[in-house]
Amino acid sequence: MKSSSQITGLPIISISDGVEVGKVKSLVINPEKGSIDFLTIDNEDWQVSIKAVPFKKVVGIGEYAVTVESESAVIDLNEIPITNQLVNKKIKITNTKVMTRKGELLGTVTEFFVDDNSGNILGMELEVGNNKVALHSEFVLTFGKDIIIVKEDSSSHFMGDISDLDANSKNSSQANTAEIIENAAPSSGETAIEAGSSNYPIEDEVDMKALKEKQIEILNGKRILKDIHDTNGNILFQAGTVLTPEDIEKAQEEGPNVLVDISMNVQA
Repeated sequence: MKSSSQITGLPIISISDGVEVGKVKSLVINPEKGSIDFLTIDNEDWQVSIKAVPFKKVVGIGEYAVTVESESAVIDLNEIPITNQLVNKKIKITNTKVMTRKGELLGTVTEFFVDDNSGNILGMELEVGNNKVALHSEFVLTFGKDIIIVKEDSSSHFMGDISDLDANSKNSSQANTAEIIENAAPSSGETAIEAGSSNYPIEDEVDMKALKEKQIEILNGKRILKDIHDTNGNILFQAGTVLTPEDIEKAQEEGPNVLVDISMNVQA
């Protein structure tokens, strides 16, 4: 889970090129889906067109950068009218009033939070009187330009801890996973071995495997220009190391921040 302020301003890094294509200028909200569909890009070289990265093209959002596979993930919004219309709606959440469908004013949004994997808006932080509370997005009826409309009983579902938004999402995810497992259980005439021998892996696992293979393909044989440290601050690879597939797999285990550091400091 990331707050909007944690994403805005981050450098956008192309993994394949090891270059910064710009910084996150704004988050484009799809009010119908309750999600972030695009990250617009701030780049002083682009004076006329509005360019953005579709959220589905984002590889990861770390503490220091947003990563994409390559610069080809960047699109020109002026060339896609429907997408440009979404930008022109100028839906914002922070500093917007929150009102129930019967007209009761609850408070003002001070921040909102996003699932950094899916782009779905998890919820908001509201200032209610002198207090700050969290409200899950499941209670939102309308993300409007001027007012956010929520269900009548929303005030009874305020949470005191922002982290509960993510916990709520994880609980929902765990429930869905349990349902999948239950539905995948072998029937009375099917053995457990037969049930587990499916040739159709879960889609997310396929995507992750393909991503890791692509990272290995891109970085294999490239020379590191500086010492690379692991998440504990220890030297993982010394400057001059020529990366092997085993090295890249080791970096993948350390996490995306290490991979970004490597991709920005290699040469063929």
